[in-house]
Amino acid sequence: MKTILGLGNPGGEYQGTRHNIGRDTAEEIAKHFDFDDFKETKKYLGHFAKGTIGKEEMRILLPDTFMNKSGKAALALKLRAKDLVVIHDDSDIILGSCKISFGRNSGGHKGVESIMRALKTKDFWRIRIGIQKKRRVDAMKLVLQRFTPDERLVAKKITKKVLELLAKPLQQTTINL
Repeated sequence: MKTILGLGNPGGEYQGTRHNIGRDTAEEIAKHFDFDDFKETKKYLGHFAKGTIGKEEMRILLPDTFMNKSGKAALALKLRAKDLVVIHDDSDIILGSCKISFGRNSGGHKGVESIMRALKTKDFWRIRIGIQKKRRVDAMKLVLQRFTPDERLVAKKITKKVLELLAKPLQQTTINL
């Protein structure tokens, strides 16, 4: 059984920020594929839902840990790393693009670094969703910004592409709108 970990920060003040696009995308996956409702669980340190994508049973966890402590939630899942799909923002990728990769370095993403330290491996799937503006903005300033209405439309289109990709076996690829 594969597990999707939608990275973001808990709490209303972080909803809709660029840093939470992984969490937001995971919620859209659950809706689109008609997963069970999310239930809070202390065992997995977050909100948890089960469902199927195609014929494969899946589960989604939205950690209630802050981004930089995502490894605690990943460790609580007690899974084989190769069955983990981490969805997160990437400030090095332009908004409207995403990359699917396996076994790659963190690229400086603190949430991904936390997961790698906790699992003692980098051998898991990542769906890296671009959040960068056309005119480059420093990541520390960018991640807590909210999307403009036009950017929100682009984010929705890339989320739709992610939904399409998840309906097939994962493979390393790059998507550009």
